[in-house]
Amino acid sequence: MAAEKMAMTELALAQEEQTRIGNQKWTQYLAAFIATIGGFIVGSTLGWTAPAGPMMENDQYAFKITNEQLAWIGAFMPLGAMLGCPGTAALVDKLGRKNMMLMLTVPTLIGWAMIIWAETVSWICAGRFLTGFAAGSLSVIVPLYTSEIAEKEIRGTLGTYFQLQVTGGILFTYIVGSFFNIFGLSIICAIIPIVYASLMVLMPESPAFHLMKGNVDKARLSLRYFRGPYGTVDQELSLLQDSMAKTERERVPIMEAFQTTSAKRGLFIGLGVMLLQQFTGCNAVIFYATFIFKEAGSAMEPNTSTIIVGVMSVLATYISTLIVDRLGRKILLLCSIVVMGICTLLIGAFFYMKSNDYDVSAIGFIPLASMCMFIILFSLGFGPIPWMLIGEIFPAQIKGTACSIACMANWLFAFFVTKFFSSLVSAIHIYNTFWLFTLFSVLGTVFVVTIVPETKGKTMDEIQEMLGAGSDLTPPTHASASMDTKEKY
Repeated sequence: MAAEKMAMTELALAQEEQTRIGNQKWTQYLAAFIATIGGFIVGSTLGWTAPAGPMMENDQYAFKITNEQLAWIGAFMPLGAMLGCPGTAALVDKLGRKNMMLMLTVPTLIGWAMIIWAETVSWICAGRFLTGFAAGSLSVIVPLYTSEIAEKEIRGTLGTYFQLQVTGGILFTYIVGSFFNIFGLSIICAIIPIVYASLMVLMPESPAFHLMKGNVDKARLSLRYFRGPYGTVDQELSLLQDSMAKTERERVPIMEAFQTTSAKRGLFIGLGVMLLQQFTGCNAVIFYATFIFKEAGSAMEPNTSTIIVGVMSVLATYISTLIVDRLGRKILLLCSIVVMGICTLLIGAFFYMKSNDYDVSAIGFIPLASMCMFIILFSLGFGPIPWMLIGEIFPAQIKGTACSIACMANWLFAFFVTKFFSSLVSAIHIYNTFWLFTLFSVLGTVFVVTIVPETKGKTMDEIQEMLGAGSDLTPPTHASASMDTKEKY
């Protein structure tokens, strides 16, 4: 009896020690950082037009580029990204997350090569389309991979890494573009995918993907890498297997899966936050950053003011990575959109007063302060969190397809803003345009308060239950069989 008690005590102590040591985190942070370099590639592709546009106007190519052509060069990137999303959805569950990320470096490099050695505007547009295609695909795969390798306690933090890398990529192009000509800038941007592939090849595939393919041993090895030698790998693997077995039992045709309550709500939330991300005015504020600096009486060079905007965005997004798992997603989204709405209201009021010949010399600080506050709050909330949410809110049966739909919608909205913002300003004046963004912020505040759930610290199954997952996931044939059994008894 004494020996048995001693053995039980030793077992309890061993379990307590394992719990105390717990899962290691640094490998998850490392893998998320490397994977989200894909976001840095997206950011460098997005930010390229800011320094490259004026260079193209200065005839750095051997051919002329008109303002209309310049607008299309900017717009071809989100068009390519839009088409990259559905293609990724069809392949990501067949080829794997890691393999897809590696394969996407090919169209990226071809696109940059076409831009560097362009002989006509069509070459540049085609290059932008290819780099955009890769960017759209990465915006689907990277958040998916990150959410699948992370523990629930740090899933929010790792989920914000994608937007952090995007803002870092944009800032990178601003800085590099102030020192190099268009060809030097493009060559440096083309080196990033090579570095990405070299690092990503060292990372394991997502354990969830291995389980989807029935490779339990590979899933265990992958999970062991992410959780460390003292991690509760077998316990987590068992939970993953149970969750996937449940998903498989309840599997229905893809269109039928989209008819479930949780899928409809998830898609509505995903599309809603993506629309609000684009139509609350972020691109407009960044687009008019130099102009706003000038209106506020700043004597800074345009490149300097643009870099300051980029630095603020990166720092605020980094702060978001530190607090999102402490404060939660919903409160950050709410604070973000309320302050953004106030900022666009004030910027619109300033330009309204200026256009109506009011003396605005005493309040010249308002547009500058509003712009800075807008960028900071956007980067804390509506910048990173929508990308993180789409990795959390969709049922496993439709996650790949639903993520691609949300991303495709985001790039479609980005295309409209990029292509038609200047036309909108010409049609209804700049102050009405900013007040339109304020209206979207008001609607978005209601949307966040009433519709968006708090997913902090919750497992994927718990999130689905919050969204209404239940018996409607069960295929009709199963339901009928269940009813027949009850009738027999």
